[in-house]
Amino acid sequence: MYNEKQRYKELGDFLKSRRAKILPSQVGMPEGIRRRTPGLRREEVALLSGIGLTWYTWIEQGRPIQISIKALESLAKTLMLDKEEIKHLYILAQHTPPTDFQIYGDNINPMFQHVLDSLEFSPATIQDARFNVISWNRASAKIILDYNQINVSKRNMLRIMFTNEEYKKKFTEWEVSAKKMIASFRTMYGEFVGDPWIENLITELRNESKEFDSWWSMYDIKKDEGMLKNINHPILGELEFEHTIYMLVSNSDLKMSILTAVPGSDTEKKIKQFLLK
Repeated sequence: MYNEKQRYKELGDFLKSRRAKILPSQVGMPEGIRRRTPGLRREEVALLSGIGLTWYTWIEQGRPIQISIKALESLAKTLMLDKEEIKHLYILAQHTPPTDFQIYGDNINPMFQHVLDSLEFSPATIQDARFNVISWNRASAKIILDYNQINVSKRNMLRIMFTNEEYKKKFTEWEVSAKKMIASFRTMYGEFVGDPWIENLITELRNESKEFDSWWSMYDIKKDEGMLKNINHPILGELEFEHTIYMLVSNSDLKMSILTAVPGSDTEKKIKQFLLK
């Protein structure tokens, strides 16, 4: 962990390194002929971000400056930061990283998507730490739920579990599964207490679902773990799955959720016939 002095220095050095990577032409500034260093000048970053030059200079110098969320958003935009850089910037500035870029941001790593697609007859998704579904395979769309039909801002498994009637009907024991999901979400919640996006989601669900409102207040805690899950499909009937979850080592914010047909059941046969016809 950084101490306070190190944190401010690291923040300043991080900003300097990122402005050095931006060509003036990328942000509509003239290249000029007397640039002694690559990238943008401090005054250009300050101008483009709508903040004072002196104040920005102090930040780069590692002075103990408190930076507002609005200023961070402007700097992230000016410096064209990707989602990991944005997260790092906010942490150094001692603010909770925004969550919206995790919903609307970059596409999933192509290698992760390739793994999903290789699971031809096993419905699978990749979710972030806040239970947002960010990628899925064809089996999941055909057997469980077509996430393409859900607005990107609403692709949250907790929200879907309690507000999507089509999804709720898929469970032979919806109440059991819903309570387990709440307990798992509550375990994660400890890391994000006060996160505006999370708090807004909880408030909305407490207003929209009497079950969620009641069960959220129970404070049950349970980590994600493998379990059996039965699904009612409108055409295939009852399907029996083993539900396993894997954390993606290269990105600890992501997890892969896989439904695999229970050995000895007719689930895999049904799915193959359905998807290959």
